[in-house]
Amino acid sequence: MRAHDFAELTTFEAVARLLSFSKAAADLGVSAATVSQTIRALETKMGVRLLNRTTRSVSVTEAGAQLLARLQPALASVDDAIQVVSTFRETPIGTLRLKVARMPAMMMVGPLLGRFIQQHPDINLDVVVDDQNTDIVSGRFDAGIHVGSQVEMDMVAVRLTEEFRLVTVASADYLQRTDGPAHPKDVADLSAIRFRMPWDGSVPRALYERNGERFEVATSGPLIVNDMILAVQAALDGVGIVQLPEQVAGKFLADGRLVTLLDDWAPVLPGFYLYHSSIRQQPPVLRALIDFMRANLDADGMPMVRVSQVAGPKAVVPC
Repeated sequence: MRAHDFAELTTFEAVARLLSFSKAAADLGVSAATVSQTIRALETKMGVRLLNRTTRSVSVTEAGAQLLARLQPALASVDDAIQVVSTFRETPIGTLRLKVARMPAMMMVGPLLGRFIQQHPDINLDVVVDDQNTDIVSGRFDAGIHVGSQVEMDMVAVRLTEEFRLVTVASADYLQRTDGPAHPKDVADLSAIRFRMPWDGSVPRALYERNGERFEVATSGPLIVNDMILAVQAALDGVGIVQLPEQVAGKFLADGRLVTLLDDWAPVLPGFYLYHSSIRQQPPVLRALIDFMRANLDADGMPMVRVSQVAGPKAVVPC
């Protein structure tokens, strides 16, 4: 296969996978005009239309779908071949594509990105923050990070954190204006900040558990979000109560800006896992990330900071 043939096929795969010329251009690191010209050249060479496009949308034709189905496994094999060669290097090198759910992106990945890049200057990270439980294989991601309950059974899962509590919190200001709940059922009468789930658009009920008892409470309130940062800020501003991972709320509880409610009813949820396909060989760059995360996260999934400018021996303390 000639080099320009391979470039045309990889360009087609990117457009067909992302259904967007601009997103494919960003993915490939070229201009949208180059992508468009490459696709036209490929269709002319093959004598068949592979993609239907308008000013607003892109779709794959039947011929394009047939080509894509055969092309993606072939490109994955090429990636594997390159990774096999890279195992002969002492230092991992290459690009690592990672899909991370929003909560672990905020809690653990974001604070550690700079440190990882400093330790592994030959690795290029391509991180996509996405709560959708999409197939990492078809998206050509090397790995994903998500809560354990959202990881597919056919994936190889590496535990990054222990289970975590989902605590109900509110600001002191909000609690001055209303009585706090004495029982989970009382939550229905309070103003709640609710989350819309990205995978199905639902707004789940608040969950409470204690000694085998379980309550799911329908809540109401003026705000629904799909972002943890917005929810935290709204709670700090006194909009209402909200359920958050204990690690996310931790620093605000410590300084008194947030207060826990119904603490003995906090449910325990699965921890976060890094997962990757069991089909493809684990690339060295992925092994480097797994080893790094294990070395730099505590059991709660919080980044550890190495403190060197202290008296006495060096210490390792959580953020």
